[in-house]
Amino acid sequence: MAKKSARNNDLLFNSKTKTSPKIYSLLVDLVNEDREELAKIVLKVDYLLEYASTSIKQRDFDEAKEALEKANDRINKLIQEGVNTEHLEYLYEGIEKKVKK
Repeated sequence: MAKKSARNNDLLFNSKTKTSPKIYSLLVDLVNEDREELAKIVLKVDYLLEYASTSIKQRDFDEAKEALEKANDRINKLIQEGVNTEHLEYLYEGIEKKVKK
């Protein structure tokens, strides 16, 4: 079977311009392993981290904490499934430090 890419997969096509190269690479790996549901969770985590970062910039720390909690729950699910979450954890830790200030 041919390798899936942004040309032949809607999830990858829609996320190629919206995500960072590291996140997109993770999505491609998951989709090609027929683990598209996990790829969707990665997209949700990426969105939640972005939302938390925006909330911090707007000084809404309660909203940022809530988004980070949801992101952490989903990261833990990905870890249980054996997904490489190193970059997501790095982003999470960086944003979490900003909340604690």
